[in-house]
Amino acid sequence: MGIFTRRSQESADVNTAVTTLEVDPALAALTGDYVIDASHSSVGFTVRHAMVTNVRGSFADHEGALHLDGSDPSRSTASIDVRIASVDTGIADRDAHLRGGDFFDAEAFPLMSFRSTRAAQLGGDTYRITGDLTIKGVTRPLSIDLEFNGSATDVYGNERVGFEGTAEILRSDWGLTWNAALETGGVMVSDKVKLTFDISAIKQA
Repeated sequence: MGIFTRRSQESADVNTAVTTLEVDPALAALTGDYVIDASHSSVGFTVRHAMVTNVRGSFADHEGALHLDGSDPSRSTASIDVRIASVDTGIADRDAHLRGGDFFDAEAFPLMSFRSTRAAQLGGDTYRITGDLTIKGVTRPLSIDLEFNGSATDVYGNERVGFEGTAEILRSDWGLTWNAALETGGVMVSDKVKLTFDISAIKQA
């Protein structure tokens, strides 16, 4: 169910319809500040390797906050900080390479961050958050398409909301340009990277 439902009322005196916006009370009740529960959330990525397969990874150490406005989604905001050293692709040597100077240079640039600047409802339970993504000291705009998965009260009495979403970037736009040519043509690591977000957030008192 979306934030807004539309109701048209025909006027007896004119031929035009007057359209009003009616707020869904259930979603309006979600308005408030939330903290991302990192133990039940994930920030991941997928990148093509050697032109033939995908490598998937995630960042275990992250924190963030949401402000949701159920009556007006455009007033919602999101922020997240990801600790680069927590990158995990399942291969220790590869993770060390990613943390090093060829890629993220985690010692000099320990955090990847996102700060929203705009939010919009695309329709139904689908939203788009636009903001600034900073990696390795470079800040560029990014739009993330999110699906609202619902809300629930957990066994500890916490009010939770869930979102999952994706975005695509060209890593070279953030200065991540390392690569190696393949003998058969192409490169070892694709420029295009798919980012994935699976977020559970707890409402604050």
